[in-house]
Amino acid sequence: MNPRLLIPLAVVTATVLSADAPRPVSAKICTTCHTTAPGNLRGYLDNVVVKTGSFQLKLDEATEVLRYDKAGLKVVSEEKADSPEAALKAIKKGHEVRVEFTEKDGVKTATLISVKPPVKLAAADMVSTEEVQRLVALGPEKGNYFLFDSRPPVRFNEGSIPTAVNLPFPAFDKNVGKLPADKAALVIFFCNGKTCNMSPSSLAKARKLGYTNAKVYVDGMPAWYAKHYGVVSPASFKEAFLDKDIPAIVLDVRPLAEARQGFIKGSVSVAPAGLKDLLANGFPAAKLKPPVLVVDAEGGQAARAAALEIVKAGYPGVNILTGGIKGWQAAALPVETGAPATQVAYVPKLRPGAVSVAEFTRLASLAPEARKEILILDVRSPEEAKAGMIKGALNAPQDQLESRLAELPRDRRILVHCGTGARAEMAYNILKDRGYNVAYLNAEITIIDTGEFTID
Repeated sequence: MNPRLLIPLAVVTATVLSADAPRPVSAKICTTCHTTAPGNLRGYLDNVVVKTGSFQLKLDEATEVLRYDKAGLKVVSEEKADSPEAALKAIKKGHEVRVEFTEKDGVKTATLISVKPPVKLAAADMVSTEEVQRLVALGPEKGNYFLFDSRPPVRFNEGSIPTAVNLPFPAFDKNVGKLPADKAALVIFFCNGKTCNMSPSSLAKARKLGYTNAKVYVDGMPAWYAKHYGVVSPASFKEAFLDKDIPAIVLDVRPLAEARQGFIKGSVSVAPAGLKDLLANGFPAAKLKPPVLVVDAEGGQAARAAALEIVKAGYPGVNILTGGIKGWQAAALPVETGAPATQVAYVPKLRPGAVSVAEFTRLASLAPEARKEILILDVRSPEEAKAGMIKGALNAPQDQLESRLAELPRDRRILVHCGTGARAEMAYNILKDRGYNVAYLNAEITIIDTGEFTID
């Protein structure tokens, strides 16, 4: 075996929900504006696998795997497509959808997928990214504006637009004291993009309170992060990332001598002049969307310049630390001294149920008789499996899994793989919900006729 990528992470173990616990039918954020009727689900579209006529729907921590029949599926979307399946494939991963389904023998089959459309507001009620950028550059006093982030605190803590104050729509009525006394002042609400209703709903509430110059930045955080950096306070970064053990890249752009006197744990020291080379040679791929926090002495020009350079290199989700390291220390948060790292070592957190490449490689490389407590489950099609299978593996295509459960052991750990990880994750969710001890490989794997494999 010659695996190309080894990530030394511990196995993520799935927790099986209690059989008595009701399964969620909606993502929590959807309940802010919607109720969910029986036979419906509201969540975020995840993987779509055309080969098996299946897709995944994320409902926060829960995942639903649904089938679809090309002949019986209807997709309601403002995007035009040649067929319902083409319309399904065109939906961006993470987009909010409502799914109508039928259920037979525990298998849900989608009959209708309604794609959440962009919010519709009059042009006079909206402001552009360029206008928000202009105002932020002036600041609230010179710009004479008030900027409110309508998202829940958990999202605000991950980063927001500079000068924004968190006024979450779900708790709007409890926080009206944050609004300005002057009801003719320019008040701008924003949330998570064109389909998010929290900022338009905040606008409606503000209008009822008598605010005559309230508007919405409809494009919101996705558009802002695509071109600009955000800000995060020391307490928010600790809560959103450190306390939850969420990996993030912390770049300390102060002179090395200053950084040695005290830096945030895990920081990478880089001089502004060396940032371009670090981005070219030492940064993870932009498609991984790593959270990046830039730290200088006081959250000043050095951090802003570095953050913009990272954004221009194609990385969304870049924030600077409000108040810099001095703000961190003023919040009585811990620092380390000595020599900070100079190379980025970012490893994305595994998706729920995923096994690390290193762990899968170790177990799959064992002879079948040496892994009697493990079953390697190959959920590719029989045609794909003919080209090569890991020795001792069982082939049970993902779209046949429910009808072949009797072949799967309850007393062995099951490691699932496909060719890319998409069908493997669906199989994992199917088996996890039925109480199996299961994990899956979320990576591309190539297997030849000898049973040898490489993982990209």
